[in-house]
Amino acid sequence: MTERSSSKAQAITSEVRRRIVDREWRQGDRIPDEAELAVEFGVARATVNKALQMLAEEGLLDRKRRAGTHVTVNPARKATLTIPIVREQIEQAGMEYSHRVIAQKESPIPAEIAQRMELPEGRMLIHLRTVHYGDGKPFQVEDRWINPGAAPGVAGIDFHRVNANEWLVRNAPWLRADMAFSAENANARDARLLETRQGSALLILQRTTFNDLGAITTVRVAFHPGYAMIATH
Repeated sequence: MTERSSSKAQAITSEVRRRIVDREWRQGDRIPDEAELAVEFGVARATVNKALQMLAEEGLLDRKRRAGTHVTVNPARKATLTIPIVREQIEQAGMEYSHRVIAQKESPIPAEIAQRMELPEGRMLIHLRTVHYGDGKPFQVEDRWINPGAAPGVAGIDFHRVNANEWLVRNAPWLRADMAFSAENANARDARLLETRQGSALLILQRTTFNDLGAITTVRVAFHPGYAMIATH
């Protein structure tokens, strides 16, 4: 591929990624075929093929012969560990899912959160605390900050009706994620919400996701005592 056609492929990649992030093309949607896109962008079909292949390698598109090209559901860029939908985890374990919003408000982000999200300290974001339950027993606690600027439409969502984890996975495709696991003793809040003793050993996940618009969300997840994570390849 020549330098000029490579540059055009990059431009197409950027525009298609923008349409996915802005939800002009939603998860599961079939996108126009290569011939249509070649006409739209005024390039050779091979250039479109190269651009779409790059996005497929990122995990944003799912390409199959005869079925066409679709926007990936729950996309992740070259990730071996995707972000799980908590409701599905609980239901797959044979339990009834429910969740409770402990607090939801717009708040200025403190320095630690600003650094994690690569945003100015004091920026007003949505701060959300949620408990997820299986058969009425606490499964995990989320302390989450959401950036409406990188998650269009989130400001109008009632998270008492739909949990933030599932809404974000389905509606805010991410291109990069920073994740860290640690073991911590339950503080007073964790112990109360997880209905366990203060000082109990907990698995803690810190995760921040980004797209082309910036940081989407950062979340601290405290899992119930005895939680085991199983990763498959």
